[in-house]
Amino acid sequence: MIRFLAAVFAALTFTSPVILSAEPITPVLLKTPVGFATITPGLGTTIKWVAERVAVASNETVQMQIYEPDKLVAPFEILDAVSSGKVDAGYSAAAFWAGKLPAAPLFMSVPFGPEAGEFLAWMWYGNGMKLYQEMYDSAGYRVKVHVCGVLSPETSGWFIKEIKGREDLSGLKMRFAGLGGQVMQKLGVSVSMLPGGEVFLALEKKALDATEFSTPAIDERMGLYKIARYNYYPGWHQPATLLELLINKDAWNRMHASQQMLIDLTCRAATADSFANNEAIQFEVMRRNVEKHKVVNKYWDAEMLTLFQQTWNEVAEEQAAKHPFFNKAWEDLKLFRAKHDIWKAYAFLPRPQPDTLK
Repeated sequence: MIRFLAAVFAALTFTSPVILSAEPITPVLLKTPVGFATITPGLGTTIKWVAERVAVASNETVQMQIYEPDKLVAPFEILDAVSSGKVDAGYSAAAFWAGKLPAAPLFMSVPFGPEAGEFLAWMWYGNGMKLYQEMYDSAGYRVKVHVCGVLSPETSGWFIKEIKGREDLSGLKMRFAGLGGQVMQKLGVSVSMLPGGEVFLALEKKALDATEFSTPAIDERMGLYKIARYNYYPGWHQPATLLELLINKDAWNRMHASQQMLIDLTCRAATADSFANNEAIQFEVMRRNVEKHKVVNKYWDAEMLTLFQQTWNEVAEEQAAKHPFFNKAWEDLKLFRAKHDIWKAYAFLPRPQPDTLK
């Protein structure tokens, strides 16, 4: 009997483990229109980075078919198309939906901060993502949202004429996106929200006197320096810009948990990669702007920055008073930032401001 038990024990101990059959994973193809040309550094290149890596990492069980702007869906129609199931996914920025969802710009970029690190801290480890998803759910949009990319600070805009004070803003025709556009409008600027492909032509035809668009690397590709000579810094209106991947809720729920996890992790990796890449490519463009394109880099003086910030505070309070969900998200972000300020005040080196930027 002892020998028999010993033999059974040995068999249980040294035989190969039984491997259960894995649950089959149904391949997924996500047709994904995008809001930005995929050659655009950071704005468009990130979703291609995601699509390539998701396919390889999933052994082709998750694939994304990327459609350039207007090839399948117009950029400003992506949210509706994804929600209705016309397409499986879409890549854009939340501020595109400001006309329908007043709080949406808070999940893309906020004037005067937070910067990228603080913004992602709120999104991933504060209540940011919970509120982001709630915004879509409560408005009836059937989408699952992911932060999937972040841009470095933008420039503050390109101006045909030098801006010497507040009076030079009055009556100016300017393309300006997001919450910063509301600030400029309050300061007397005639603001329009043109898609990127129309900005250069509008400047050329003098339908615009100025424009902000994005980072130096992106603005150079658009050729803005050819018409507007004065490039202003810092990008007070967009110190960090989050990009979003929207997936239709039904398509998301049909995915295997491993496919869902892979998309989430790849978007997080893409966010880190896009930020590193953006930080690496700006300074050479700034140098080239001055040396080759004869751009005059300008830095807003303290008086103008104070004016922008005070006006932004007024805009934020007005929006919070008019829109309950804006108020909910804004109050949560302010509370998080007040706590983060304790860390920032002690941990961060001071950042001296240039007298001139050459």
